[in-house]
Amino acid sequence: MAVVAANVSRTYGTGEASVKALDRVSIEIPAGTLVAVMGPSGSGKSTLVHCLAGLDVPDKDPNTRIVVGGQDITGLSDDQLTRFRRDHVGFVFQAFNLVPTLTARQNIELPLSLAGKKVNAQRLEALADTLGIRSRLEHRPDEMSGGQQQRVAIARALFPEPSVIIADEPTGALDSTTSHEVLGMLRRSVDEFNQTVVIVTHDPEVAKAADRVVRVRDGRIQADDAATGDH
Repeated sequence: MAVVAANVSRTYGTGEASVKALDRVSIEIPAGTLVAVMGPSGSGKSTLVHCLAGLDVPDKDPNTRIVVGGQDITGLSDDQLTRFRRDHVGFVFQAFNLVPTLTARQNIELPLSLAGKKVNAQRLEALADTLGIRSRLEHRPDEMSGGQQQRVAIARALFPEPSVIIADEPTGALDSTTSHEVLGMLRRSVDEFNQTVVIVTHDPEVAKAADRVVRVRDGRIQADDAATGDH
């Protein structure tokens, strides 16, 4: 399993002002699958995925466990979680979060450079070919379209070969045509690179491309089904 989480709860605030965003959620995600996590605003879907990615920390409970890529992240310190995210998780957000002063190539290389790891230029260019951005590698973000920038963000997430890619509303800022293209890139990352992708989304088109759809409501998993769309 790429991700195993057991008995995960998350409460914000204290006393009468406390809000239970997650209530004893358990989930397993096999490697090489695309999972869509859906639910209304305030359902807890983003909180769940953020806990799986080490961006948020669940309530302390001896029965709580989160394992990603074989690494138990339960109870890690902030510094340890930072290293875990850098080494094991790729992120794709609605905001592309590219460094504006760097070229596409440099943005893609950035996670490995920060980790002090060697960059394989040939593999980077092959990945850029697959994503259709090789001709844009020496361009800065302001010289690219929104769709091209999101492809660079996907390449940056894929390049370090993380245990899992977390995509939070990755098509939210894109038009329908570009959204379809970006979703296709994430689907290919699963089919061609055996990547594990978890997408938080409101978009039913994303659900159609998924292997599995997890629906969250009131801090609990309401449904967990195989997707019915074509991919």
